[in-house]
Amino acid sequence: MFLDVVDLKTFYDLPLGRMLRVLVGQRLRAAWPTVAGQRLLGLGYAGPYLRPFMDEAERTIAAMPAAQGVVAWPRERDNAATLVDETNLPFPDSMFDRILVVHAIDHCRDPLELLHDAWRVLVPGGKLVVVVANRRGLWARTETSPFGYGRPYSRGQLEALLKDCQFQVSASDEALFLPPTRSRFLLRSARTWERIGRRLWPAFAGLLVIEAEKQLFRGLAAGEGKRVRAPRPVFIPQGAAGLNGRSRHPEAQKPRIST
Repeated sequence: MFLDVVDLKTFYDLPLGRMLRVLVGQRLRAAWPTVAGQRLLGLGYAGPYLRPFMDEAERTIAAMPAAQGVVAWPRERDNAATLVDETNLPFPDSMFDRILVVHAIDHCRDPLELLHDAWRVLVPGGKLVVVVANRRGLWARTETSPFGYGRPYSRGQLEALLKDCQFQVSASDEALFLPPTRSRFLLRSARTWERIGRRLWPAFAGLLVIEAEKQLFRGLAAGEGKRVRAPRPVFIPQGAAGLNGRSRHPEAQKPRIST
């Protein structure tokens, strides 16, 4: 379920929200050093993180899901925000060079459909960055920020989801090592927490920042489409093996033929 856009807007105007803009923005800038002349789409509630790229990009659009609601964005310029169905974006194929997904796949009803449509509107070889709460991190377990709501992911889960949607993961990063807090004292030392946490406990970062590239599969030439039988992994739930001294896997129960 999506959070209300008014609550998201209010959060990012607070000191904690402004701190998140800076810390996450640093990781995004590291992933995208420049977007000069490119078309950029923000999907979910990505406006606070899109702003630093606006003066470089040819075009920047903030697409906000209907279940979340929409507000005018940015404040100081002509509106570049639009209300969308996140699984059926109102844009032509291969329109954008970069897509930033924030507060989207962790709240939407169908993350696969969202990513499939993001793939459609991205140019071949275009880059997509997803920012979500880390399942191992403390920020997924608190209601201090919007990242404490919705569905957190582990790195493996998120990378598998992207691969299922024809994306090739090209970079992986973390952000938000500061403990979940509204303390102004701790917020002032946020940069120090980031430097220490990045060295000492990267696996427990609050957020995952994963970049992926749109892949196009190569068509098969005539005669290449033969079916190949690949070995499948055998999964035996704990406690199932050894029941009555025998394996429960059907292949293991076949009678052996003496020679």
